[in-house]
Amino acid sequence: MNVLAQTTTPTPQYGDLALFGNRPFWLTLIMCVVVFLALILLTLFTTWFERKVVARMQQRTGPKQWGPFGLLGPIYDGIKLALKQGITPKNADTFVYLLAPALSAMAAFMVFAVIPVGPVVSIFGVQTPLQLTDFPVAVLYVLAVASIGIYGIVLAGWSSGSTYSLLGGLRSSAQMISYEIAMGLSFVSVFLYASTMSTSGIVAAQNNLWYAILLPVPFVIYLIAMVGETNRAPFDLPEAEGELVAGYFTEYSGLRFASFYLAEYINMINVSAVAVTLFLGGWRMPAPIATIWPGANEGWWPLLWFVLKIYAFIFVFVWLRGTLPRLRYDQFMRFGWKVLIPVSIVWILAVATIRAINNTYQVELRTVLLWVGLVLAVVAAFAFILDVRRGSKGDEEEAEEFDGMSFGYPVPPLPGQELNVTRRAKATVTTTAVPAPEPEAGPEGEESTRE
Repeated sequence: MNVLAQTTTPTPQYGDLALFGNRPFWLTLIMCVVVFLALILLTLFTTWFERKVVARMQQRTGPKQWGPFGLLGPIYDGIKLALKQGITPKNADTFVYLLAPALSAMAAFMVFAVIPVGPVVSIFGVQTPLQLTDFPVAVLYVLAVASIGIYGIVLAGWSSGSTYSLLGGLRSSAQMISYEIAMGLSFVSVFLYASTMSTSGIVAAQNNLWYAILLPVPFVIYLIAMVGETNRAPFDLPEAEGELVAGYFTEYSGLRFASFYLAEYINMINVSAVAVTLFLGGWRMPAPIATIWPGANEGWWPLLWFVLKIYAFIFVFVWLRGTLPRLRYDQFMRFGWKVLIPVSIVWILAVATIRAINNTYQVELRTVLLWVGLVLAVVAAFAFILDVRRGSKGDEEEAEEFDGMSFGYPVPPLPGQELNVTRRAKATVTTTAVPAPEPEAGPEGEESTRE
């Protein structure tokens, strides 16, 4: 008698890509709409949160008139921007001018497609992870979409027909290149340690220990790079008010300006979510708390932990804006190319070497990485200080005397030039005295004057 053996398919664990792709279309559509609305609401709340935090830092009350605790203020701001007239400059390239804000906003929304916000839950009877999708190179997708979003800023600066906007777009492109490289290099050690590039797999790999503790140097590099990537203070050089009026969106108003405003705050949420996913265990609570409370990482609770972690990073964004002055552009670029990128490369080589040694000799990897990270942090700090001193000393030695009134009107000196004369001395215009004409006698003996 032949008995047919029945085989059962094992249930995929979290981090397995087999969890994705079997979701009904209607559920995917609902999740897309929920993510879109959630990002809009989080943006409104973030603007209120930023105003409140900065007000507390400056010993002010902040928003309080519009609704309870001023929570309705961002809604009124959105209505005001929607009702404003959109003005297109005469010299603008109309198609590109209108395309740029839509491109920035669209790219900002697309990043969240691969961010895991919770474990597998039941939604209308369907078991599904709280994540739209995932694939083997999900983190590379995040970098690609972030790179596309920068095109909106560059095209806005180029198409506006304004010098200030063009300078803001050029600054943003140079800033993106330098800090996108540092950001990408900070991910490599995470890939080496997690052995995957999928976001859910990286979260699953941090079940016992967060990578922010195990890989402190890439975590710090990413924190600096994400502030530069989002053009936030003190790295908001593409939109520096004191230099470029408003930078790349100087010529935008109404809903077009609101699109850039929305993209900036959504990008803050995006980079914070990526930091939480790659370095802070994603939606997981720390292992000691999860041991005490077994249900902390089950059901819908992890969604709350994920949002709280995001707003911890957003508080850092606001804190930096309220405390640090804007960096000079050459200092900012020098820091990216001469400090962040070399330290990232050295750290990757160290992690790869230690991983190879660990596979052969079974050394204590955690202790070695912590010591290597400490040494690299000290070396990076000394290198930055010496570079700044060398640059200031070189500026002093190569300073040239500059005549600020050579064009007939005051002109500020360029880098490497020094204005050694006082403003009043240069503002004094030397003229040749012309003798006054002698009065002429009129026919009646009276003196007449020339008009």
